[in-house]
Amino acid sequence: MSVTEKLQALNITLAAPATPAAAYVMYVQTGNLIFLSGHIAKNADGSVNVGQLGKNKTTDEGKAAARAIAIDLMGTLQQAVGGDLARVTRIVKVMSLVNSTPDFTEQHLVTNGASELLGEVFGAAGKHARSAFGVAQIPLGACVEIEMIVEVA
Repeated sequence: MSVTEKLQALNITLAAPATPAAAYVMYVQTGNLIFLSGHIAKNADGSVNVGQLGKNKTTDEGKAAARAIAIDLMGTLQQAVGGDLARVTRIVKVMSLVNSTPDFTEQHLVTNGASELLGEVFGAAGKHARSAFGVAQIPLGACVEIEMIVEVA
């Protein structure tokens, strides 16, 4: 099954990337690597999904936010590859920042929301190296931010 067919089967529609909120671009390609800027968690209406894990967000809520970010990242990636996600040969690395209290220790479980979806959509090419950090704050108060490095043909 192609990436497009997998997305359709999961009832996922990829949106055009958001406009950068500061002095950066949404992605940069060098050689066969595409570096996607950090994407923050958003609600269905496009507003920022704010909150802190361990305070007013549960691990499951954080995991759902990370999954939604993976969808946004794939939308940006689709633009970066000229609309052809079949060009993706590997999701190389995912880095996740989780807005969390000092005693919250499930950043890795939150980040699984993105990692599991990328594996489901891209198959073996979606299995990636990863870092998941707990941080004191994320821009605009978002609960999760994720960036990604992707290899393309």
